[in-house]
Amino acid sequence: MSKPLWNLKSPSLWSLGVLLLGVLIVLLPLFVVFLTSIAPSGTTPTLFPQNGWSFANYREAWQQGKLLLAFANSSLVALAVTGFQIVTSALAGYALARLKFRGRQALMLFVLATLVIPFQLLVIPIFLVLKWGHLINTYWALILPTAANGFGIFLLRQYFLTIPVELEQAAAIDGANRLQILWQIILPLARPALVTLFLFTFIGEWNDLFKPLVFTTKPELRTVQLALAEFQEQFTNNWPLLMAAVSIATVPILLLFLLGQRQLIQGIATTGIKK
Repeated sequence: MSKPLWNLKSPSLWSLGVLLLGVLIVLLPLFVVFLTSIAPSGTTPTLFPQNGWSFANYREAWQQGKLLLAFANSSLVALAVTGFQIVTSALAGYALARLKFRGRQALMLFVLATLVIPFQLLVIPIFLVLKWGHLINTYWALILPTAANGFGIFLLRQYFLTIPVELEQAAAIDGANRLQILWQIILPLARPALVTLFLFTFIGEWNDLFKPLVFTTKPELRTVQLALAEFQEQFTNNWPLLMAAVSIATVPILLLFLLGQRQLIQGIATTGIKK
């Protein structure tokens, strides 16, 4: 007797249904945004419009919003901040994971404590420091305030703890110093954690509106999120054009996530195992 193709009592079938429902809930807003962006201006978004779909909104949004310069600024700032955070997090995380020194646990608690402090509470002292250093209205004003982050230090420290210390001992016997061990052994093995940190940091900087709004006033330093905010004020009633601009700004984030999702899942799953 052949088994039924679908067994309604199967736990895997119910799990698949729950996952499909979750995917539908997550993707539905994105679908609505895309559907609105391809609707002709002045019409109600529908699945099959009478005049057909129109991608002219994307070209107009790109030109009207001057998104090329905004994309260049956001890419520069996001890549610079990500690079600084990877370097500072790798050095600090390795020191907290491997080096034995007095006050290490207290320092780790201090790093974790910084995670609960909102950036908005620090904006005034940071602004005064940047003004004292004549860095307001420069790229450094968008890069330096977040060049180091407690989340990245904690993430890499936890991942470094999962790497066997015997590998480092063998390299030390061969004459490698701490920096050589970190660069040639630890970091290649910590690729999932590095990719995770890269994605979290890049996405966070790409979506950041607060720093460009507070620390810059020059139009040539405008980032994507600031350009979208100004674009919204200019085209408040033109929803297809607004959704086209939002879709354009979302594309780099979606591509990065699709490229690094496997490493991201592995990096999150393997951190936090050891104390």
